Amino acid sequence: MSPAFGAMEVEHYSKGVLLEPFVHQVGGHSCVLRFNDKIICKPLIQREHQFYETLPTEMRKFTPQYEGVVSVSFEEDEDGNLCLIAYPLNGDHDNLENLDNSDCEPKSKLLRWTNKKTMLLENDKIPKEWVRQHRKEEKMKSHKLEEEFEWLKKSEVLYYSVEKKGNVSSQFKHHNPWSMKCHQQQLQRMKENAKHRNQYKFILLENLTSRYEVPCVLDLKMGTRQHGDDASEEKKANQIRKCQQSTSAVIGVRVCGMQVYQAGTGQLMFMNKYHGRKLSVQGFKEALYQFFHNGKYLRRELFESVIKKLTELKSVLEKQESYRFYSSSLLIIYDGKERQEVAVDSDPEDLEDLSEESSDESAGAYAYKPTASTVDVRMIDFAHTTCKYYGEDSVVHEGQDTGYVFGLQNLIDIIKEIRDESSE
Repeated sequence: MSPAFGAMEVEHYSKGVLLEPFVHQVGGHSCVLRFNDKIICKPLIQREHQFYETLPTEMRKFTPQYEGVVSVSFEEDEDGNLCLIAYPLNGDHDNLENLDNSDCEPKSKLLRWTNKKTMLLENDKIPKEWVRQHRKEEKMKSHKLEEEFEWLKKSEVLYYSVEKKGNVSSQFKHHNPWSMKCHQQQLQRMKENAKHRNQYKFILLENLTSRYEVPCVLDLKMGTRQHGDDASEEKKANQIRKCQQSTSAVIGVRVCGMQVYQAGTGQLMFMNKYHGRKLSVQGFKEALYQFFHNGKYLRRELFESVIKKLTELKSVLEKQESYRFYSSSLLIIYDGKERQEVAVDSDPEDLEDLSEESSDESAGAYAYKPTASTVDVRMIDFAHTTCKYYGEDSVVHEGQDTGYVFGLQNLIDIIKEIRDESSE
């Protein structure tokens, strides 16, 4: 069992954990789910699982920490609501009547609402007309939500205003369209296969966004080639076409997804992979600029850290013999909620009640300045990764993954351009 689990978590885990959508997923087609605050999970693909279990030591700092494997069941509650429940891989969970999910908020809310509806129908004092009207209103609300979701799926770039004074991070769950889309598709796939299969293996991975209050996430598809060696001719042609029609063929990298909190306007911005594919090289550069801009100014303090980490990653990958990271992504993450520090010569009593809003306008150079933020750079998605050490692969590559390294170098160069141009 991973050190990420405490004693109480282990006890609860043995009874089953309700999986929720991972609200900071901005790209990829595989559904990523929240296991707990520090761990996410996704469907197990044998090649990706093998990569994490045989990962070279020098690459570990650039990938999420691998936490193990769980068994996930597709279940419906008495009201037909679809749920995904994770259990220990070899645990005995046939007796679902003893499953205690009382402390899993989403499911308990659904069950309480189900009980509430039952009570309404059983109460003879409530007019039947009122019940019919109530049902009609609920149906209309549900239909409106479905229409809004369909619109979200078709929109490539979205802006949402959020409440500055509230918990900004908690508002992501109401807005992230890509996370919603992937979760809905995963449930639908499992529902369609429910008669034939009801247990799936998922891998557990470190939640890279857990230490950030308002994670800003950039998902970049890396390399000049995306199809794996085992791809069908149709899949191969499709992936080659996507590369040729995007920045992948030209600079070895393209935008696959993005979420940014813009403090200046109090908005969340989401960009999906369909928009990323349409970008020219100049458009890619502008998207990067937008990612590092908080709506008021460019977060210049982030540049040196991200350039240093990308350069170190490039050096590591140049030494990896035979690896090909086809269709994998690179995440760049930083906190949209800037940490503030007080100047040494400031009077603490004068600053005690100074709010974040007032510090922006009235404090000026008097007290507050942003501290250097921590930037994370990690490789993810290894479903099509290959290496000569895997044994069963029919195609064995030699040397470094030149397409990936090419993309990294261009990414570094473009970020340096943005940095230099912004300082002129």
